[in-house]
Amino acid sequence: MNVTRPVAFWIAVLAAFVVAVVLLREVLLPFVAGILLAYLLDPLATRLERLGMNRLIATLTIVGAFVVGVVALVILIAPALVDEVARFIDHFPLYIKRVQELATDSNRPWLSKLVGEGLASAEQSIGELTTLATAWFRDFVHSIWTGGRALISAFSLLVVTPIIACYLIYDWKKMVAVIDNWIPPAQRETVRAVVRDIDDTIRGFAIGQGTLCLILAGFYATTLSLLGLKHGLVIGIAAGLISFVPYLGSLSGLVISMCVAIAQFWPHWAVIWIVPAIFFIGQMLSDYLLSPYFVGRRVNLHPIWIMFALFAFGYLFGFVGLLIAVPLASAIAC
Repeated sequence: MNVTRPVAFWIAVLAAFVVAVVLLREVLLPFVAGILLAYLLDPLATRLERLGMNRLIATLTIVGAFVVGVVALVILIAPALVDEVARFIDHFPLYIKRVQELATDSNRPWLSKLVGEGLASAEQSIGELTTLATAWFRDFVHSIWTGGRALISAFSLLVVTPIIACYLIYDWKKMVAVIDNWIPPAQRETVRAVVRDIDDTIRGFAIGQGTLCLILAGFYATTLSLLGLKHGLVIGIAAGLISFVPYLGSLSGLVISMCVAIAQFWPHWAVIWIVPAIFFIGQMLSDYLLSPYFVGRRVNLHPIWIMFALFAFGYLFGFVGLLIAVPLASAIAC
């Protein structure tokens, strides 16, 4: 009985947690974001407190500086970035059509074989899918600004999340102490050891992978822009940020960039082949230099396990699932 009771208790807690996330996933985003923000900023608040600063003052200073930085970044970058994204959405179907025309040109049968015989017959379907995706994305962006529910979500994310983070950072030690007292004394040391392992994995992955994504975004955006590729800034930033899911950013960025490069630079193959070289170098830097340095051996999560967790939790719980995927995957792996 002493063995089965803790197991049954944690199974019940996990089941209750899953049910709560499913039922409340529409309103959980600002709370989950606030918890993650507090988790990442608490060590800084603790350090300032050790230096003699009041905990409340340290919390307000950190969160205030974070909010000001995010707002300034949005004001400076968002207008130009949104305009470039809109132009990319408008022109990308034309790039696809241009690539299809080149591939199905009777004067270049070798190119048709290289790209694939099925491309010509799929031209209409691809065009319809591209048009449908473009229309869907436009409707989605429009709903963000016009839909009342979306506006409420955006407002809660921008306003409620910093408030939640402030409260959590200020009371972080008290919450940890309360949760620690919930654990039966006989299992307390074991649970603490497991939690420390999970904490090292989550913190190492979040900080390390986040830094890696920012570096890759800067590298891809800079090199593609210097190459003169149209929309290179947007494609590079997107490819770098999507690299949070291993290999997905480089592969998606490579495919999109090659379509744009062929449509823009044809028939100058010397310039076109620079695009895959850029993504090959970026992936090599990520695998052999950046990832071992920033992520290191503290993160024992296999890339396949990370990808499965992100896709599975994202499919089940939406954007909230993406935020809790890595913590839950770390807990299960430990």
